[in-house]
Amino acid sequence: MSSPAERYAAARRRAAQASEFPALEEFTLDLGFDLDDFQREACQSLERGSGVLVCAPTGAGKTVVGEFAVHLALRGAPGPGGGAAGPGGGQRKCFYTTPIKALSNQKYHDLVDRYGAEQVGLLTGDNAINGDAPVVVMTTEVLRNMLYAGSATLEGLAYVVMDEVHYLADRFRGGVWEEVIIHLPASVTLVSLSATVSNAEEFADWLVTVRGETAVVVSEHRPVPLWQHMLVGKRMFDLFHDADAARKHDVHPELLRYTRDTMRRLELGEGRSAGPGGGRRGPRWRGPMRPDIVERLDREGLLPAILFIFSRAGCDAAVQQCLAAGLRLTSPEERAEIRRVVESRVTAIPGEDLSVLGYWEWLDGLERGLAAHHAGMLPAFKEVVEELFVRGLVKAVFATETLALGINMPARCVVLERLVKYNGEAHVDLTPGEYTQLTGRAGRRGIDVEGHAVVVWSPETDPRHVAGLASTRTYPLRSSFRPSYNMAVNLVGSVGAEPARALLESSFAQFQADRSVVGLARQVQRNTETIEAYGAEAACHHGDFDEYFALRVAIADRERALARQGQTQRKAAAVASLERLRVGDVIRVPSGRRAGLAVVLDPATGGFGEPRPLVLTQDRWAGRVSPSDFTTPAEVLARIRVPKHFNHRSPAARRDLAAAVSGTGLDRHAGRRGGRSRQPVGEDHRLSQLRSELRRHPCHACPDREEHARWAERRRRLERDTEELRQRVSGRTGSLARTFDRIVALLTARGYLTADGEVTDAGRMLGRIWTEADLLVAECLRRGVWDGLSPAELAAAVSVVVFEARRDVDERASLPRGPVSDAVDETLKLWSDIEADEAARGLAVTREPDLGFAWPIYRWARGEALAKVLASGHEIDGEMPAGDFVRWARQVVDLLGQLADSGGASADLRSTARQAIAAVNRGVLAYHAAA
Repeated sequence: MSSPAERYAAARRRAAQASEFPALEEFTLDLGFDLDDFQREACQSLERGSGVLVCAPTGAGKTVVGEFAVHLALRGAPGPGGGAAGPGGGQRKCFYTTPIKALSNQKYHDLVDRYGAEQVGLLTGDNAINGDAPVVVMTTEVLRNMLYAGSATLEGLAYVVMDEVHYLADRFRGGVWEEVIIHLPASVTLVSLSATVSNAEEFADWLVTVRGETAVVVSEHRPVPLWQHMLVGKRMFDLFHDADAARKHDVHPELLRYTRDTMRRLELGEGRSAGPGGGRRGPRWRGPMRPDIVERLDREGLLPAILFIFSRAGCDAAVQQCLAAGLRLTSPEERAEIRRVVESRVTAIPGEDLSVLGYWEWLDGLERGLAAHHAGMLPAFKEVVEELFVRGLVKAVFATETLALGINMPARCVVLERLVKYNGEAHVDLTPGEYTQLTGRAGRRGIDVEGHAVVVWSPETDPRHVAGLASTRTYPLRSSFRPSYNMAVNLVGSVGAEPARALLESSFAQFQADRSVVGLARQVQRNTETIEAYGAEAACHHGDFDEYFALRVAIADRERALARQGQTQRKAAAVASLERLRVGDVIRVPSGRRAGLAVVLDPATGGFGEPRPLVLTQDRWAGRVSPSDFTTPAEVLARIRVPKHFNHRSPAARRDLAAAVSGTGLDRHAGRRGGRSRQPVGEDHRLSQLRSELRRHPCHACPDREEHARWAERRRRLERDTEELRQRVSGRTGSLARTFDRIVALLTARGYLTADGEVTDAGRMLGRIWTEADLLVAECLRRGVWDGLSPAELAAAVSVVVFEARRDVDERASLPRGPVSDAVDETLKLWSDIEADEAARGLAVTREPDLGFAWPIYRWARGEALAKVLASGHEIDGEMPAGDFVRWARQVVDLLGQLADSGGASADLRSTARQAIAAVNRGVLAYHAAA
């Protein structure tokens, strides 16, 4: 118990804070819990009028700071600098931005519960609810588009909360965050909420340069402690003995001992499974089965749990394995509630579609407390899984890493089956940042005393590597910002070309590039000092050693040039000799594994590239030889008859013809050994002259000549490296502005901008196209590529510019014949033209159109059944997953919506686009539009 004096002092402190921060005092009265130190510090900074960057672990309660900004706006508090409370002294506005629609929907419902539906609005690509409300939740792209359009909704805006601001590192969408931060009016206070990043100070330094005063609040503290474990076979071990060991990365000795013993048994063969495969050589390890892991977690009171499996098929298979094992994690009352929730959510989906979507198997899993969660699932199904998991009705979710992206689904325990994931191009190890993000889901604030993260051991998993991942806090924020065509016309249109360049130079991307330049410039300075020191060591009292060393370098360069020249001449002679060969010529292959006599079976002339004649050697090998096998030109030594229909794949035929080659009596290794017709190096006049100058130079007689030469060589190498560094410095300085200049030049050449930097009508149309292939879409509209198509044909034709297959497929996807095929061919021609233009100007090329979604969306827009539509997807592994179909269909609808509103489209095309949207928004898509 504290003393009366301590209690009195604490009361005095609270009273002082309440008088200094009245808005915060009001806000905390309604919260129902005490603020953590980092939350209080950030909120106080906000009330003082400062912007704020909050970096804290997942689940630490960062969003409280964002909600306080909402409270300040609704309270009508004075803005930064103590100004008036907004137009007419009324409420000021707060926009709350999130990276994904699911998060926006979740935040909207949270704020409606607290402040009422009339005070809160929602704007996403799908929904527009009460958009003029004082508090509006929206995706970041919606705010970016508002800023470029100069929307009236921005009037009175005082606060912008950017939730999950670390998304600006996202390769595809990250640039949007920087566009918003740079373009927001100076009067707006920015609240940035981020996961723990290792370069928070650098990010904050940039925010200060573009937004003014910004307080940085970093908290490493997890409100619910996290315990790390490893599951080895059937035994669970703590990864660290205690918190001190965790700080030092010291793995629990018992875990290390047990994994070493297990590895030894595997290497000795004791770990082999008995039965039919038991005799197989080499180590064989079977880790714990997925149903056994779930059962183990249930026994130890560690459910609800998220089990991360980095494969969609793996997640679905895990649920099936648990069902087959007879797992049941729910009570009869919970099962009844699960069925009630599910049935209320899927009423809008037609019955025939439900069976195609595997509804009954999915429901069976849910009723037993088991579910998968991945991007291939129907969004409606995913939302149900999220709701049931948060309510504690679903106990085990098998998920891909997409679940870690902001969705509020905390668990008591997180299990990582592997530490390797497929990133779309290759299988790569998890980074410490990804590991922290995934395991950060463990431990529910206010529910769990502690969270648990379990890594399943396998022979490839070193506990020390896991310890490194668990203890490292390296998750640097790297900008992915780069100028686009749409951005360029919008910037030039709103501020002019020169100010636009200056804006780009103020981006976080350029800030980071310039910071890295500082490090490179320091290295250049250090190298320059070292070069001077090396020069002093190389100095010679006999004469100018630099001049002498330059002669040595010139001699070495000339010798290399002559050797290359000789090589080129020899190769040209070999190629010419191979081109002259005829069937039946006996030649000698001078080098390589096939050296010896050979007879020509097929001269292979007249094609493109180097000649590669098909030959049969004395040793009965038949195959093609190339000019690289000939150090000297191929010389015809004799001729023999080759049967007209000789089959070089027949061993008997090869044997008889090889005997005929040997019968010529030629020696297989004879010939002009070393008789290369190259000019001896010494005969070159320039080389002789250089060598003569070298011998006459005074430094040639110095007894320390070779010592001086070693220092001079070191200096030469360092000078070469320093020059490369200087080029990197000049390449990074102003790199974004240079890219912007190239984009402006291309847009000017194509008529989107005038020569004096004005935006044309075509440019204004391009400025309203929000898609990765913005310029290609604009070109298609200008050339009328999509005019005259039916609604279903239009949906198929525009799909090629938005769709991107998850895996590369070698063969080209088929297309509906007729107008769709013609429109796509025309689109591909335009893309090819743009790509050539981009390559010539040194710009990143627009992605090639992908035809893989044309058939599914065409069939769907024509009203065909979902089963037939999914089966027509151009997928490597069978039919298209329903979640992928819905996601890409929504993107097609989004682009169709832009066409319907585009000033650059004909009236007929706009009308067709609206009809196409109506045709696509049915069945599973209608549910999503309604949601």
